[in-house]
Amino acid sequence: MGGTKIAAGVVDETGQVLSGIDRPTPTDHPETTFGAVRAAVEQVLAASEVPVDAAGIASPGPLDVRAGRVSPINIPSWRDFPLRDRVAALLPDRPVALAGDGLCMALGEHWVGAGRGSEAMLGMVVSTGVGGGLVLGGRPMDGRSGNAGHVGHIVVESADGWPCSCGGKGCVETVASGPHLVRWARMQGWQAPDHADAAHLAAAARAGDTIPRTAFRRCGWAVGLAVIATAVTCDLDLAVVGGGVALVGDLLFDPIRETLAEHARLSFLDTLRVEPATLGRGAGLIGAAALALDALTR
Repeated sequence: MGGTKIAAGVVDETGQVLSGIDRPTPTDHPETTFGAVRAAVEQVLAASEVPVDAAGIASPGPLDVRAGRVSPINIPSWRDFPLRDRVAALLPDRPVALAGDGLCMALGEHWVGAGRGSEAMLGMVVSTGVGGGLVLGGRPMDGRSGNAGHVGHIVVESADGWPCSCGGKGCVETVASGPHLVRWARMQGWQAPDHADAAHLAAAARAGDTIPRTAFRRCGWAVGLAVIATAVTCDLDLAVVGGGVALVGDLLFDPIRETLAEHARLSFLDTLRVEPATLGRGAGLIGAAALALDALTR
């Protein structure tokens, strides 16, 4: 699930996507939104050449995994919506598992992407928002309610930082997300068309524009601090960073690694690495399949 797109697919036990579709996410009414989910599930099932044994759902949060309900910030029509049970009704007698989209990204990368072999990893998505998920000891770590790993809401600026969609101030998301990157650059005097986004900002940075380069340095600093805060709490060996903003490459990853070199000084962090995600937009779908496989083997 996403605020603009629903992706559905059939994935085999090796993590290979056999088939998949995308469709827009209508957000005007809860049943209209679920109608798009139902249509995507039915289309995938009808087209599948293999039997489907279980399903996983990756949803933006907040969510209540135990109750199977979701209240995504970017899908305003869904508040306390019983997504897991509604999808389960479309797949009788098959297990259906639910997790946050950040956790599913982490699971996908851990299974067949940049996180393979990691003992303790953070998956982090830096895009329109900033999210994350934890895989510890090879298992998803979803926490008490299913919302563990919300690293985009670690506070990295003082209490007078920019207001965040979560209701707080100074979160990583207010520094590192694509829209906030552009907002900050404009406030510093960057001249760009009204439709300019993080990709335009990256092009300007690569052309040598100081303000965009500084914006990405701030982004890498904030992401790096979030990685360190999570690493010292969970004893991580790896952070995998994906999402649209991460596609800028060294503009982001150089300042992340510089921040780690400066601040991650404890001996048990000596082997901590940060790597770019390799699965792209497919990570969440593959991670949702990992949830389904886990549900079958429990």
